Amino acid sequence: MSTHVTVAAPRPTAAEHVRTVLSRAISLSLTTAGRDYDLIGMHSVGTDGTITLHPQAGSLLAQQIAEASDGGLAALLEFTDIAPTAVRNRVRARVTVSGRLTPTDGDELRLDSARVRLGTPGGTVDIDPEEFAFTQADPLAVEEAAVLTHLVDSHGELTEQLLDLAGSQVPGGIVRAVPYALDRHSITLRCEYAVGHCDVRLLFPAPARDAAEAGERIRQLLTEPCHCPNHSRTDPRS
Repeated sequence: MSTHVTVAAPRPTAAEHVRTVLSRAISLSLTTAGRDYDLIGMHSVGTDGTITLHPQAGSLLAQQIAEASDGGLAALLEFTDIAPTAVRNRVRARVTVSGRLTPTDGDELRLDSARVRLGTPGGTVDIDPEEFAFTQADPLAVEEAAVLTHLVDSHGELTEQLLDLAGSQVPGGIVRAVPYALDRHSITLRCEYAVGHCDVRLLFPAPARDAAEAGERIRQLLTEPCHCPNHSRTDPRS
């Protein structure tokens, strides 16, 4: 029940968003030939985006591949991106990758991707497989959770200070605000209301290359607010 209002601002591309989700995912759901699997800690993603599964020898998945008449199986993989902080509606994105699973070395299975799709609260988009292969994840992808949870656990006062930067453009009546997302360009706050929410994205004065620089960019926002020229948000009022 949110209406998206976007201000032109640097942000990750859809392909980069997908690579970011995959880079920090520790689990996935696999559907193939009428069977569903929840795989935890059993996949890896190569620098070119190639997804490799590492099922245990003798597992149901390994047996299914071994019994496939042509040595491979059509497969659909789903990755779910969950906000690392405790907010309402924690699912931030879903990525589905479809293709064909084939055996490689040992018991490993490689997915030859045919279709990549990104779903977010703002809509769904298909990613060109070649663009996906040549795109890299956001440099803060793996460190995001640690930075945001540290802000919540140890620097709660900074959230209110960051929220002040948005000023009157954020609707009143906020029940609470929580750090929600982080990328090299910005930090996003989830502002919760009695009904609905408002996501406020505050731009950094310059991109951050790692967690240390992200901390410095946040300090710059608070000490030099003129460096926060615009933001984008979702409005809880329909």
